[in-house]
Amino acid sequence: MSANESLRKNVHSILEITWHRKLGLSFWVNIFLTVIISLNAVAIILDTVSSIKHKYHQLLLDFEVFSVIVFTIEYFLRLWSCVENPAFSHPVKGRLKFIFSVWGLVDLLSIAPFYLSIFITDLGFIRILRLLRMLRLFRVSKYFNALRVIQKVIKEKQEELVLSFVFIVFVLIISSSTLYYFEHEVQPQKFSSIPESMWWGVNAMTTVGDADYRPITPIGKIIGGLIAILGVALFALPTGILASGFAEQMRGKKQKIECPHCGNEFNH
Repeated sequence: MSANESLRKNVHSILEITWHRKLGLSFWVNIFLTVIISLNAVAIILDTVSSIKHKYHQLLLDFEVFSVIVFTIEYFLRLWSCVENPAFSHPVKGRLKFIFSVWGLVDLLSIAPFYLSIFITDLGFIRILRLLRMLRLFRVSKYFNALRVIQKVIKEKQEELVLSFVFIVFVLIISSSTLYYFEHEVQPQKFSSIPESMWWGVNAMTTVGDADYRPITPIGKIIGGLIAILGVALFALPTGILASGFAEQMRGKKQKIECPHCGNEFNH
């Protein structure tokens, strides 16, 4: 193994997220990155407070520049060392695959707005780019096991979740369309169209309610009551799916044991 390959392997090992290891360099690097990402989220939020932005504008800007430098270095180190991962082993195709992977795109989009804002003067577009900085917060999920469990549950239950949300949208469209035809004549301003009626549907199905959008015809009230009751049951579907997914994940984790020598997990 050449010196370059050995260095690349060490860099990949340090950047790889493995919390079961002893408190080595990898652990502290991941802790450092997690703290920087969390502070970035706080800085972005505080930057929207006029009094704080006016008083600490330079400090917030300096921290933004520092963060971008750190994330840029990390991104290129990950891009360089990703070939050590069997999934990205090819020197060219592997790196392209890494760039367009979910986490590769998140890492790229978290630093791209800063560099693009240097060359773009459109204030509206710059605001959108600044909003993309919040994507850095998604990176925290790489460093916490609990958030990785959530991702795994969503991935495993994605088909059931999609079906449940499709059914919710289907009921929303049907209920809003039905109420539109009953309420449009008596409330032409509030129920002016089916898309406008869908706002009522969202409020009714989530049981939030909106005093400005409520049916006044007898049939409309009946439909509204039924949809409100049905909404409780419909929104319980994805909750139940996620709950069962978490239960399965927890049972699976309890059935695994960790080797004290290598840290790998095995089924009990």
